[in-house]
Amino acid sequence: MTHRVAVSGSTGRLGRLVCEVVEAHPRFELSARLRSTSLPEEGADADVLIDVSRPDASPEIVERAILRGQQVIVGTSGWSADRLGELEQRLADAPDRGVIVVPNFSLGSVLGTALARIAAPYFDAVEVIEAHHPAKVDSPSGTAVRTAELMAEARAGRPVDAPFAEQPARGELIAGIPVHSLRLAGVVAKQEVRFGGPGEVLTVTHDTHSNEAYRAGVQAALDAIVEARGLTVGLDALLGIGTAPTSPAASGSAA
Repeated sequence: MTHRVAVSGSTGRLGRLVCEVVEAHPRFELSARLRSTSLPEEGADADVLIDVSRPDASPEIVERAILRGQQVIVGTSGWSADRLGELEQRLADAPDRGVIVVPNFSLGSVLGTALARIAAPYFDAVEVIEAHHPAKVDSPSGTAVRTAELMAEARAGRPVDAPFAEQPARGELIAGIPVHSLRLAGVVAKQEVRFGGPGEVLTVTHDTHSNEAYRAGVQAALDAIVEARGLTVGLDALLGIGTAPTSPAASGSAA
């Protein structure tokens, strides 16, 4: 059976790649390329909606797709923990529907976040630096927000040592962790998570050099979406990449 797919944000960098992946997939057919000027009813006959549009437009696009009974893949930034909680509650009223939210389709990025979450309970100081191309309109990136939230969760309420956090130059606090955003020509995407402890610094770095890094992740989301039910967050959940940290209490130390 072939499933029809509509792609919202089809003219963007990621949107063009998503369209290529859909067209190459034997079980899916690209039925609509949607853009900001598309009418709301366009793409209504699709079985699956993939949203890689803009943070301000994404919630309405996703809600409309759920009301239509479409399965949804979201690759748009801006889906914070609070917004994801609202979406999960929304899906409780539609048990036969599924939404997969992927903050980053890159395998390396997902592994970087998993490693950062493992390290987070062991250091008092944690900061995130993310850099993207100048056309990225939102900051911090969805990946940086997700990474900070997962690290804060792993710390189980223990605050990060972030002196002078009230100063604008110290970055935006996400779940108590300073996050710094750069928008530079020549950059596709890069994230560094730096952990500071007595006499040492640990850095977890991931570089994306081209959009090809996202191709396998988009394919994995497509493979999973037809059978998905409820809310699934992260490529790690689709690929079985564990992110559960080891408790510092169990090891008897926390640097």
